[in-house]
Amino acid sequence: METDWVSRLADEVIAEAERRAPGKPVVCASGLSPSGPIHLGNLREVMVPHLVADEIKRRGVPCTHLVSWDDYDRFRRVPAGVPGVDESWQEHIGRPLTSVPPPAGSPYASWAEHFKAPLTAALDAMGIEVRGISQTEQYNSGAYREQILFAMRERRRIDAVLERYRTKGKTSQEAAVDASEDEAERAAAEGSGAAAEDDGGAGSAGYYPYKPYCGVCGRDTTTVTAYDDETTELRFVCDCGHEESVKLSEFNRGKLVWKVDWPMRWAYEGVVFEPAGVDHHSPGSSWVVGGQLVSEIFGGLQPIGPMYAFVGISGMAKMSSSQGGVPIPAEALEIMEAPLLRWLYARRRPNQAFKIAFDGEIQRTYDEFDALARRVAAGTAQPADAAAHSRAVRTASGELPATERPLPYRMLASVLDITTGDEEQTLRILSEVDPEHPVLSLAEVRPRLDKAARWVETRLPAEQRTWVRREPDADLLASLDDEQRASLRLLLEGLDSHWSLDGLTTLLYGVPKVRAGLPPDAKPTPELKAAQRGFFALLYRLLIGTETGPRLPTLLLAVGAERVRGLLGG
Repeated sequence: METDWVSRLADEVIAEAERRAPGKPVVCASGLSPSGPIHLGNLREVMVPHLVADEIKRRGVPCTHLVSWDDYDRFRRVPAGVPGVDESWQEHIGRPLTSVPPPAGSPYASWAEHFKAPLTAALDAMGIEVRGISQTEQYNSGAYREQILFAMRERRRIDAVLERYRTKGKTSQEAAVDASEDEAERAAAEGSGAAAEDDGGAGSAGYYPYKPYCGVCGRDTTTVTAYDDETTELRFVCDCGHEESVKLSEFNRGKLVWKVDWPMRWAYEGVVFEPAGVDHHSPGSSWVVGGQLVSEIFGGLQPIGPMYAFVGISGMAKMSSSQGGVPIPAEALEIMEAPLLRWLYARRRPNQAFKIAFDGEIQRTYDEFDALARRVAAGTAQPADAAAHSRAVRTASGELPATERPLPYRMLASVLDITTGDEEQTLRILSEVDPEHPVLSLAEVRPRLDKAARWVETRLPAEQRTWVRREPDADLLASLDDEQRASLRLLLEGLDSHWSLDGLTTLLYGVPKVRAGLPPDAKPTPELKAAQRGFFALLYRLLIGTETGPRLPTLLLAVGAERVRGLLGG
């Protein structure tokens, strides 16, 4: 039987974990830098390990999913488009993210906490269980003290590994191209967990893989000038003019540079599975170099894990937290249910790029998801599709909350567009969709109804809103020919007996057929399709003054039979 990508990876991870550490829980990991809005591209950093870890748990194998918050990284740039932030935040560049004040008006204590909070809430809403690790807490508590002292003792060997990948010997033009590409990658990956591709670099006093934060200005604009392996005395100077001498065996105000920090943590946590974005897989990147450092220096093994591709937004360029204005998971969950968002990540292999629709395409996405749910219920879905659906609607811990009556999203959006959210009118319309099984309470169609309402309110362009005519278009009605009048009369005569979504669909498509002397269930021909298009365009013009609009059966239900009659000259 065909297996899905999650099952295949889970097979590999379980086998690898058993080979490395028999009997111990499997460790899957993600890394995120709360340096700005953690967007839907960054979410893939969490979703890929989550889906694999959840499959492992479903099989009864103990598994932990770590999310490492790189909140002790330096504040690199002031991201664009963040409310409550201005150029005055420039003064904090170089300080740890947990030491930078949050945007003005934020209830959180720091920059890092401000951007961690909405993602943490979104993960909870999506049923994603993780163990969060704050790197600020890890470093400040001295948890990595032995690893830091070891890395400093082995600094020459670390430097030799890094030297293999430095741009030594390149022309100035090649180095400039590399630098611009690195900057683009950093911008694209901001928040992805690869804080920066720093390796520490060798200064006049030699190479040191450790970067202290200044005790006066709090920045990492420091340079190590000397280190004694025996006494662990570390001397450094800061660009602000401060000089300091500390014992590294007792000092906690600093961290390993990124290219050394990441492989150190792989060994420390025993990570078996961790994916990485495309920005990490170029020659000399932290993933490539880290694989050598973890095995040659730290005595561990690099995690297995695929490279994952970018996630885009319909109508937007590639996402970058540093550029601002990119949707975060919490915003996606305002307009779509958690199972749908989970499904978008579960159905695509990690190396497949995909887009998430915030525009009108969201309606088609929901149609696809609902169609899959029907195939799953009927037992006709392909195995991989059924697996993706299962991963969307439930986790090893249980089912995610679902809408009791999942009416089509596009219908709900159309109704809400016309009623402008009036709950009484909305319930009246939805109760008439299927008179044999009427919706008796809006609670039956929530939370999907609320998601559609939010989409209409925030994402539907004003020029696409539907405005039903207040008065009949007398001039248009007076200009109709005999065939158009007869078609309208036939429609009006059938309204009462067809007043449901299915009934109105049959009636609307049947009118041109009956006028052509055919039965209502006749197969469409090119001529019939042309007649239907003309008839529908006429109805749109009479009802809402445009040539197109929401699906006509939904529109008629929303307008109501009495008002339809008035606008169609009945």
